[in-house]
Amino acid sequence: MEKRPGSELSQSVQDYLKIIHKLQVNGSVSTTVIAKELHVSGASVTGMLKKLESMGLVDYNRYRGAQLSDKGNKAALEIIRLHRLLELYLKEKMGFGLDRVHGEACRMEHSISEQFSNKLDEILGHPEFDPHGHPIPSKNGEMPKIKEYQLSIIEPVTQVMISHIADENERILAYLEELGLLPNVKIDVLEKEPFNGPITISYNGIQKVIGYEIAKDIFVKIV
Repeated sequence: MEKRPGSELSQSVQDYLKIIHKLQVNGSVSTTVIAKELHVSGASVTGMLKKLESMGLVDYNRYRGAQLSDKGNKAALEIIRLHRLLELYLKEKMGFGLDRVHGEACRMEHSISEQFSNKLDEILGHPEFDPHGHPIPSKNGEMPKIKEYQLSIIEPVTQVMISHIADENERILAYLEELGLLPNVKIDVLEKEPFNGPITISYNGIQKVIGYEIAKDIFVKIV
């Protein structure tokens, strides 16, 4: 069976590449930040970053941190593409809840062939977004940049559309799915209490008060 590019990398290496890609928005990522994200020691991160540098996957400096090389970025996007295709398949074809698809995809993504990945893409109709609203990288490694904001910083009275919801907290995901606060839903921000207080919103004919911590996990575009 045809191997997927990047599948020769160990699961640990793939996980590091995904995390660094996620965190390197403003440049190099420090060892401390990576360690916190992966719940491992700083010494473990340093050792892995040196290994990734020797493999040509990151540019690493002990003082500035690490950033993906072109080779590392390409490998990370391949992994992210497969992960998000798996999430969408689990949601649309197997009926998994939003709170389950991320964890299931993480367990599956490391052993999938390129043939399987291409078939997933075909079955799903070459989708552009995963069920959380994250863009799916194309086969040639392109991923659109979307200008979006956390709902928690939007001031009333503003109309927005949900672009994506964060996938880290399973309980919040289950709650948002239950409420119907999902990608492409339009929201009117009606009221916002000061000092990180609750936010009153209206969507789909429903008026709802949600907490600040919930609103931080909802990312929106101005409409």
